[in-house]
Amino acid sequence: MTPVWFMRQAGRSLPEYRALREGTTMLDSCLRPDMASEITLQPVRRHGVDAGIFFSDIVVPLRLAGVEVEIAPGVGPVMGQAYRTPDDVARLVDRELTPDALAPITEAVAMTVDALGSTPLIGFAGAPFTLAAYLVEGRPSRDHLAARALMHADPDSWARLVEWAADLTGTFLRAQVLAGASAAQLFDSWAGSLSLADYLGGAQGASTRALAHVADLDVPAIHFGTGTGHLLPAMLEAVTAAGITHPVVGVDYRTPLDEASRLLGGTTPLQGNIDPALLAAGDRALEAHVRDVLHRGTAAPAHVANLGHGVPPDTDPTVLTRVVELIHSVRS
Repeated sequence: MTPVWFMRQAGRSLPEYRALREGTTMLDSCLRPDMASEITLQPVRRHGVDAGIFFSDIVVPLRLAGVEVEIAPGVGPVMGQAYRTPDDVARLVDRELTPDALAPITEAVAMTVDALGSTPLIGFAGAPFTLAAYLVEGRPSRDHLAARALMHADPDSWARLVEWAADLTGTFLRAQVLAGASAAQLFDSWAGSLSLADYLGGAQGASTRALAHVADLDVPAIHFGTGTGHLLPAMLEAVTAAGITHPVVGVDYRTPLDEASRLLGGTTPLQGNIDPALLAAGDRALEAHVRDVLHRGTAAPAHVANLGHGVPPDTDPTVLTRVVELIHSVRS
């Protein structure tokens, strides 16, 4: 049976989530251990998925390190300022995550692991390039022009920034695994904006540095990015160079799994890659698509079914439950 869970399975598509979070900001809900744990558990109860994904956000480590950041409704993460000069970067890189700062995270993870029992919990963190891009841009961006410009205009400042982000997010991920998470996922939302040359020169090493924080803990590590079909072999190299002994590559909906497996040499387990748009396309189209994804997933040595990006907020939760039931019914 193919295991399945969904990125952003805990969140806005669930009425119980919206009821619980009413009156609480996104980042505050991530930092309240009882709330973060309950939100993580909600989709496991409702859908019968095979893993929980820790409810958090890419920018939570920044907030815990004292960086001014809020998640603006309908916009996304907005920084108190954009960090684009050597002096800006110097003001950041002395900040670190202390055990006291991480206490709400470790408490929430331990609470969740206890409640999940035999169901595994996946730890979650944002990749260094994505964190650095938010810091440089100051807010979400479609093309990340400022971040890409800094990478070339001031490579020393870029290197200091992305290495600091790697240690910050790596520490955040390690804390989750030490508290009981069974696997780790490094999520690179914006790496798809990079050329292969820019990824190799300005992002790959930082992802390796981040993942090295959990390499000695002997847990599977999933590296996922959006729009990264041209980067998949380089992303796998980032994971293996970190010393991860159980690497998994997440594949978005743009690259068929059999093609991804071919690109990766046919030896790497894959996660993905149901198109989130098909969740609203009707039962017939969705079932055909899910079956096709499962068939293509057999080209890899192992396959964890998932979406090729997060659950859209307007998704009917009953559709997700039916997808889980379908996947569990198919014998590969």
